[in-house]
Amino acid sequence: MKLPKPATPVRIKVPVALRRDVGIGDVVKRVTSSLGIAPCTPCQQRAATMNRYVTFTGRTARP
Repeated sequence: MKLPKPATPVRIKVPVALRRDVGIGDVVKRVTSSLGIAPCTPCQQRAATMNRYVTFTGRTARP
């Protein structure tokens, strides 16, 4: 099933300080790696595709 390409990823603010934006694909990749599942080429492609759709942003630092 092909999904349409988004113009910009959906940005979800999370209540923690992140050093950079984190895509949902990166989150899934970290979780599966911590469970001992080795990433393969299709998994990396899937993570990149998921990152284009949803991105987590942290709160901004106060001056």
